[in-house]
Amino acid sequence: MAVAADFANMSPTTLADVLTRDQVMDIGIHPLWSGMSRVAGPAYPVRCAPGDNLMLHAAIHRAPAGSIVVVEAGDLDYAVAGGNVCAVAQRRGIAAFVVDGAIRDLAEVREKRFPVFARGVIPIPGGKAILDAMNEPVCCGGVRVAPGDMVVADEEGIVVVPAAQLDDVFEAARQRQESDQAETLDAWEAAHRARIDAILREKGFMD
Repeated sequence: MAVAADFANMSPTTLADVLTRDQVMDIGIHPLWSGMSRVAGPAYPVRCAPGDNLMLHAAIHRAPAGSIVVVEAGDLDYAVAGGNVCAVAQRRGIAAFVVDGAIRDLAEVREKRFPVFARGVIPIPGGKAILDAMNEPVCCGGVRVAPGDMVVADEEGIVVVPAAQLDDVFEAARQRQESDQAETLDAWEAAHRARIDAILREKGFMD
């Protein structure tokens, strides 16, 4: 069975070519510091209520090592995590945070090189009072993310592979990757020109 280490060798671009659009998060969620390596791991999803971060703060003590904590935050007005939360998550072996929301203490997070993908940064912390979903399906970046789904994220984007499709998607992506790597730029250019010219002719375009 395909595992996180296998998917870490797959670009989100390649995976997006074999997945449906609804498995790719929107462009608003991005790496919060430059030079971040690709991360891949099973999702540990949580949902935080507006203005509250209790469930993420609870999740860092419960998510298994190697997992990616995926957060459906309730708003962009309050941070769901800061430097200490990220440091504890990193120390416990959590691979990354993917947050449909904001964090704070970016300088600390960047210094420790803990991977965080989010919509932005805000210095105001949320409260810790509201119970919500933990290790249950959430919506992050427009994608439904369930426990155990494979999350692959880097500067190219974030994709989510449903747990039931891991092997099929990995094999399709592997074949696509090998085909792309075997094709020279000259061969690609010739095939591309022929395909585009054929489409133009079909549409009635004449040089």
